Parts: sequence; structure tokens; C-alpha cells
Amino acid sequence: MIENIRLSFQGIWAHKMRSFLTMLGIIIGIAAIIAIVSTIKGTSEQIKENLVGTGTNVVKVELYNGDWNYVSGDSQAGSLPVFNDDVKNEIMDVDEVTAVASYRTGSVYSVVYNDSVVNNVTVLGIDEDYFSVMGYSVKRGRMFTDYDRKNFNKFIILDSIAADNLFSGEKQIIGKNVIIKNDVYEVIGLVEQQDSFKPKVETVNDWFTYYYSDASGKIFVVDDIWPMLFGFDEPYNVVVRPRKTEDMTKAGRKTADILNEFIGANDKSSAPGEESEGPVLKYKSEDLLEKAKALQEVSASTSQQLIWIASISLIVGGIGVMNIMLVSVTERTREIGLKKAIGARKSVILAQFLTEAAVLTSLGGLIGVGAGIGLAYVIADVAKTPVAISGGAIIISVVFSMVIGLVFGFIPSVKAANLNPIDALRYE
Repeated sequence: MIENIRLSFQGIWAHKMRSFLTMLGIIIGIAAIIAIVSTIKGTSEQIKENLVGTGTNVVKVELYNGDWNYVSGDSQAGSLPVFNDDVKNEIMDVDEVTAVASYRTGSVYSVVYNDSVVNNVTVLGIDEDYFSVMGYSVKRGRMFTDYDRKNFNKFIILDSIAADNLFSGEKQIIGKNVIIKNDVYEVIGLVEQQDSFKPKVETVNDWFTYYYSDASGKIFVVDDIWPMLFGFDEPYNVVVRPRKTEDMTKAGRKTADILNEFIGANDKSSAPGEESEGPVLKYKSEDLLEKAKALQEVSASTSQQLIWIASISLIVGGIGVMNIMLVSVTERTREIGLKKAIGARKSVILAQFLTEAAVLTSLGGLIGVGAGIGLAYVIADVAKTPVAISGGAIIISVVFSMVIGLVFGFIPSVKAANLNPIDALRYE
């Protein structure tokens, strides 16, 4: 076998240009497949990263009215029991959950500071664990304290977007007063998320997906003063931190089940034969992994179609290998006859030519892998998309190129093995 491989390289080197042109179809096909797989894999990772993020990886479990998110002021909400520590502890007992926090969310038409007005600002009424679960840290000022909660202090904490919109880059914002719903609130802190993640935004749809809801920023208050701010109670939503990213789906679903059992949502559906009384308030988890998976499946489907198209060039390359091997058999007819005359068996001749075909296509496969990796990075740089080199695709490509050599080199090898030694020696 080693001798056959050595002879194969000698033959390739003796006819360098012919060998390169023969390998060209294999090189192009393998390069195209590697580039496609690497680009699609990188895009899939970007999809997951955009949706799931890289820092907190938390799961929101929010209240829905039928198929739609709960809208502030829904009359059904008043009948829901208040979220308590017993429910919180039950959620903490879930194996996939490491931390849990509750919050209320709403929006105010405008927030005013001097002549600056910011519209449609998201306001969150949070518990004592919210900032730690969501990965927020104090950039300036301080967090809420138990004293603030017990005394219903009208204090607010801003994120950087809300601070920039309200104070237009002013450095000293702590202690400033803003007006929310004709009432005065004092800014006591500015927070930012640790390991903050910024999704890649290239289109208007991306902006609406990732940034639209946070365009005006967020204002945080303690949940105790929520009724004072909005004039009515709101049901709580919950956010949980899973042990690892892969646990997000289970953590969210189990948390939603606990909350639905707590509010009796599972008992509100109509019995068989009875008409439903309308939409039911029910908690549902925000399954970002499922969203990412759905988008990745679309991406993978496109990838498979492109790979099949690229594989056509491999077939063309295989035909080229068969053609050049037939030429090689014709050129080396006397050599084959001489080997048979001194006792070479058919299996030896067959193995020699099969090895030569496999070496030729394998070498083309290796060159194609290198070209494919380079092409993937070029595409990523031009299109501004991520790239992730697939080790599995590289191994499969090289093996597949070797198989092409064996398959398309079989007929020429059999022809060489079946030559009559007398006729071969007479061949001119």
C-alpha cells in the first residue's frame, strides 16, 4: 500500500498540470461545501446568540390573556392571587432554576425633566432580587433598600438609555427629579447589565425584534409603590435564571406550570360540552431556544439545498478523474503488460490504480478544504456575517473525496487489471 501511494505521488508530480486540472472539480466542490457549511453554521450561532444572548440567559414567564400578552388594566387581573414567597420558593426548588425574581411591567405616556420629554417609557416594578437575576449592577448612585420599600419612597433607577434620553448626556443625574404622571420621583441610581450583549442589527426587522421595546429605556421602581404610580394593581411576571443555556426551555415551562397552578389557570378552561367564557389569563414562558431552533432549521434547510447544488461539481470532478485514469491506463499499457509478464496479479494492478485515483481525489479534497476555509472568511468579511469552521464537515469532505476516487477510479482500474499481458507488451 505504501509503495502504491509513493508511485501515485510520483505520477501526480510527473504530470502536475494535468493532475491539477483533474482535481479542479473536486477542489471547487469541496471548497463550496466547506464555505457554505461554515457560513451557515456561523449564521445559526449568530441567530442563537441574538435571541438568547451571552450573559444572563434568563427566561421571562409572563401573563397572557388568551394568545396575547396581558394588557395593563385588564379587569380579570384583580381576581388573581398575589405572588408570594411560597410560590417563589417552589420555583426555586425546580432543578433547572438557580434564581428567580418577580416584576410588574407597564408603560407611561411621558416622563418629563425640565424641557426634556421622553414618550412611551417602560416602567418596571421590581422585587429585591430582580437586579441580581437580570445581571444589573450599579453604575452610579445606589440600589433600592428595604427602607425605601417600607416607606414607599418615590425613588427611581434608570438604565443608560432612559438616562441619555432624559438628561441628554448630563453626568450628574443622581438626586435629580423627574415628573411621571404628574408626580415627582427622585433618581437615586443608574444601572447597566453586566456582560451586556448587543445583537447584530442589519435590517429594520432586526431593530424591531431586538430594540424597539427598549428604544426609550427603562425606569425601575420598587413593586410596593406600583399601585401609587398606576392607580391599580398589576399581576406579577417572573424571570428565572437557568443553570445553563440548555436548561432555558425546561426552566421556563416548569415555572409557568407552577404559576398557572397557583392562579388556577388550569381550572378555568371550559368543561366538555360547555362554552368557554372567553380568553383565560395564563402564564407562558418566553422560549427563546425554540425561536432560535426554528430559525436555525430554516437556515439548515437552505444550507442543505446549497450543498446538493455544490455536490454536482463533485460528480463532474469524479467524471474527470475517471477520464484521466482511462487515459493513464492507455498510456501505461506496456508498463502493465510488463508487470503481468513478471507475475503481477490482477489484484495488484487493481490496487495500484485505485490507490492512484484515491490519492488524486484526496489531495484535491485537502486543497479544497483549505480553499473553502479561506473562502468562508472572505464571504464573512464581505457580507459582514459570522463564520464557524465545522470540523465534522472537513473530515467528511476529505473522506468523501477519497470515496469519489475509489468509485470513479474503479472502471479504469478494472480495465488495467484485465489487460492481456501479450497484447499489452505489443501495444505501441
